[in-house]
Amino acid sequence: MPHDPDLILIEHPVISHLLTVARDRKTSSSRFRAVLETIGELLAYEATRDLRLKTRDVQTPLEPFRGQALAGPITIVPILRAGLGLATPMLSLIPTARMGHIGMFRNEDSLQPEHYYEKLPPDVGAGPAILVDPMLATGGSAMAGASLLKQRGCRDIRFICLLAAPEGIDAMQRAHPDVPIYTAAIDRQLNDYGFICPGLGDAGDRIFGTTD
Repeated sequence: MPHDPDLILIEHPVISHLLTVARDRKTSSSRFRAVLETIGELLAYEATRDLRLKTRDVQTPLEPFRGQALAGPITIVPILRAGLGLATPMLSLIPTARMGHIGMFRNEDSLQPEHYYEKLPPDVGAGPAILVDPMLATGGSAMAGASLLKQRGCRDIRFICLLAAPEGIDAMQRAHPDVPIYTAAIDRQLNDYGFICPGLGDAGDRIFGTTD
């Protein structure tokens, strides 16, 4: 386990098993999506462990009860397109959450993100924003996404990814030391093309591919 309190490696036997399935090049797109749904819920469970609560009075079939409810709005913000594969199942865990979208693609020559779309709730800064992208490779998209959310008033940002490379972790922590990173695995390195190794290939292509 990393000793950095802002780098949370989520280790779980089920996640380890499913990650191996996701890495397998023989895994179909439909199976890959199903695997990400399960992992997405498990990652969101850990990343939301410290959310604030408020009291809520309800009536059980037998008597009044003072319980708890999530306080304030929560916004899940996938970086398109691959982020949808992890973010959508998170709504199953937090059905009251809103979803915003940030569209970016990586320039294959510069390996830098290019921003093409943004749709966020006007009050996105009123509560926690969970920024989601399956891969933290160079860190460019995550850094740009976090910067945009801060420009929109967010002060509680959590970044969730499936895999992270040391280079991306270092870049993200230098740019946004106040944004914790939750990941299911820390892989060895980036290759010359900016892909995580051993990795699992292009997450967007594997999520939305047409070949089963």
